[in-house]
Amino acid sequence: MSTTDTGKGTAAQDDSTAVRDDNELGAAGSQLSTAPREDAPNLPSLGVIGWARWFWRQLTSMRVALILLFLLSLGAIPGSLIPQSGTDEMKVEQFTKDHTTLGPIYEKLGLFHVYSSVWFSAIYILLFVSLIGCIVPRTWQFVGQLRGRPPGAPRRLTRLPAYTTWRTEAEPEAVREAALTLLKKRRFRAHTAGDAVAAEKGYLREVGNLAFHIALIVMLIAFAWGQLFRSEGNKLIVEGDGFANTLTQYDDFKSGNLFSTDDLPPFSFTLKDFKGTYARTGPNRGTPRIYEATLNYSEGADGKEQKAKIGPTDPLRLDGSNVYLVSHGYAPVVTVRDAKGDVVYSQAVPLLPLDSNVTSSGAIKVLDGYTNAKGEKEQLGFNAFFVPTFAGAGKGQMLSQFPALDFPVLALSAYHGDLGVNSGLPQSVYQLDRTNMKEFKDSKGNLLKQRLLPGETMKLPGGNGSITFEKNVKEWAGFQVTHEPGSGWALTASMAAIFGLAASLFIQRRRVWVRATPGPDGVTVVEMAGLGRSESAKVPEELGDLAAILYDTAPGAPDPDPEPDADEAPEPDGKTSEADPTPDPQAVPAEGAETK
Repeated sequence: MSTTDTGKGTAAQDDSTAVRDDNELGAAGSQLSTAPREDAPNLPSLGVIGWARWFWRQLTSMRVALILLFLLSLGAIPGSLIPQSGTDEMKVEQFTKDHTTLGPIYEKLGLFHVYSSVWFSAIYILLFVSLIGCIVPRTWQFVGQLRGRPPGAPRRLTRLPAYTTWRTEAEPEAVREAALTLLKKRRFRAHTAGDAVAAEKGYLREVGNLAFHIALIVMLIAFAWGQLFRSEGNKLIVEGDGFANTLTQYDDFKSGNLFSTDDLPPFSFTLKDFKGTYARTGPNRGTPRIYEATLNYSEGADGKEQKAKIGPTDPLRLDGSNVYLVSHGYAPVVTVRDAKGDVVYSQAVPLLPLDSNVTSSGAIKVLDGYTNAKGEKEQLGFNAFFVPTFAGAGKGQMLSQFPALDFPVLALSAYHGDLGVNSGLPQSVYQLDRTNMKEFKDSKGNLLKQRLLPGETMKLPGGNGSITFEKNVKEWAGFQVTHEPGSGWALTASMAAIFGLAASLFIQRRRVWVRATPGPDGVTVVEMAGLGRSESAKVPEELGDLAAILYDTAPGAPDPDPEPDADEAPEPDGKTSEADPTPDPQAVPAEGAETK
């Protein structure tokens, strides 16, 4: 079709028409998103209410939410680089000793307990409030859009970025009915509004956007819940020994601020056996091939005993808690006799590994029942050094050559006196406090030391007894029992956030209008236009596909022949002159925008 501009009218009338057209297009293109509009600067009036309203608007804006999220990620960096008191108190103390200047500064800034510090909690809470204040009104607005209908077509569809038109002999009602059926078949929400069909599609974009932000809120809640109610404990168990999930059974235990000992689920297990095999040759020599612990466990007070095997990546799940295998070592069995030959100590002594070949060290402490040759009660202490595979005498230091029990050797040095366990001060079971201890001397006056093979005995000088390295060497396993109540919610929310973000990025929300009206000559004029939330080539392409299908239903009509002028006559053969060719009788649907 063609339009003719008569040139009549004033400039004021043209301006008013343009303003009216812009308003109509703004109504048709509104609510393609629930994002809050950026209003013009409007400073609040003085007063508490005005400033509170201004602060709330700034806090609940998406810009501030992104800034807070960025600050939260920055705040988590020192938590992963600096030792944390809730994770390893020993490393924090060592860091403070090594850095006399930075240590006190870090302590004042709360960098040794980042996740429970005031500044990190403030960012966390502000982000939480900001997301809620932003999501709630957008969700309410989106629900209103779903309950409503797509807006009617603007008066001038030619102003839209994607537009096409043609003439057809089909009736306007039939064209609108065919367009309505076609758009609904393509999963558009469509309805007839006046002389046009209005349709909209791509609501999943906004659903994904809202789902992403709601998932962030759920992740924040799950993280906070997990930190407040979490618990984590470690326990070293020798083969044949057991464990019950009570606070006193743990070697060390950490928990959240709102955790209660009543939250510990009732279960118990016994370490029946530990099995470890290692590569013998090649560049991976000494690397574990089989590394698993066999447990007999039961849940509840009267639970049935069951059997399970766990490894470093295959934990045992018991009533909401996970039991992980985290370490392994050896526990030589030793027997200590007093001056009369009576057994005063006989048990497996777990020693801590020092390297990948399980070179181990520790202490043997005899606290009660020992009397020396003079009949005096004393305490005995032995520094112990163990290698599962000894290189041999005269072949360097006493370091293990392989993690398996190929050639076990136990080296001991002996002391007697007071171990200091009754002083009230805590001490490690793997270290010997020699403050009030005396050395046993050998025949040369040196500290009594000896290497023992399984079955050998070291005699204490002066008839003060002996210690025997038994042939049975047991193994121990270290277990970590964790209870994280919010981990499942955090995982679900993270997956929902990924899918929501993908939907908001790849789904295009768009609107299509189809207008069918009678032309001046009685032939129906069909107009189709599309509008997307953002500039995209998919909107014109989709509009072209829809127009091609609708064109098959309502094919184009021939254009009217122009009336010849009175002073012009057709040529004798019926042909027109080259200066005034006859227009193409068919109007082909155009893809994209048409400028008038």
